[in-house]
Amino acid sequence: MSEKTPAGRRDFLKLALLGAASGAGLAATGAGAKEAEAAGAKREGSAGYRETAHVRKYYELARF
Repeated sequence: MSEKTPAGRRDFLKLALLGAASGAGLAATGAGAKEAEAAGAKREGSAGYRETAHVRKYYELARF
């Protein structure tokens, strides 16, 4: 009987940690989506992708 008790505790702790991690992941995803949506609303008038000097330098260093 003593073998089942520690396993039960371990299973409980595993499930508690998984639940907390998945809850944090969902919260972060929801917050990120709201921020991206707000940023997208601000950028409606922008020209989109622009190859600036720092982008060209990155491509040069990355050899794209």
